[in-house]
Amino acid sequence: MAFARIAFTASPAPAGQEALRVLTARYGQCDPARADVVVALGGDGFMLQTLHEMQGFGLPVYGMNCGTVGFLMNTYQPGDLPDRLSQAEEAVINPLRMTATGTDGSETRALAVNEVSLLRAGPQAAKLRISVDGRVRLEELVCDGALVATPAGSTAYNYSAHGPILPIGADVLALTAMAAFRPRRWRGALLPKTAVVRFEVLEADKRPVMADADSRHSVRAVAAVEVASEPGVRHRILFDPGHGLEERLINEQFV
Repeated sequence: MAFARIAFTASPAPAGQEALRVLTARYGQCDPARADVVVALGGDGFMLQTLHEMQGFGLPVYGMNCGTVGFLMNTYQPGDLPDRLSQAEEAVINPLRMTATGTDGSETRALAVNEVSLLRAGPQAAKLRISVDGRVRLEELVCDGALVATPAGSTAYNYSAHGPILPIGADVLALTAMAAFRPRRWRGALLPKTAVVRFEVLEADKRPVMADADSRHSVRAVAAVEVASEPGVRHRILFDPGHGLEERLINEQFV
């Protein structure tokens, strides 16, 4: 597919801004409302930011790595961009929807491409009750935290917490515990993509917990958090041939 009109966006870091200057001088700059594709210049964090900001446009996003981490990015090469875009492979990702209820009764909603995480916010371990589709599956998890990750996010925070890497085409979510104390060394579970996961914070006053969506939307002092896939939102990410997200997820397990 040919992408004649390109909207460039870049991280504020010097490398991103220099790449933006070079590429816009060479290929021009198009408003996202009229563009065929968005090219994001930065690292994975900036890619997540771009996906969230461009959500309403329905455009594919092609990332070029100008940051320190680039799992969702392609190699930065300014010279052959139109050809690379025309040959790129597309991966479609549905984000997670987080609904966090605070101890004061307030409600916060946010979307996460990678993961929704709950973390202890005090010196004592968190105590969580976990339900799946309305059924209590774990009466009490004593831990530093827990998260629900998409396949796209399974190599990020989830993997650092010893969670499984998920193939991009798998209709599953990873539920992973961080430093589980009781049940001892409980590592988590694989859940169908349609599952609705609910965390209830036990002893919330004594053991405060915060919730976070993609490290972008944080909510302190939560009483409960519900997490589910959001099929109504589709993020389209472009990768160079042979270096798509499926290949990257497989390769990550053999590095």
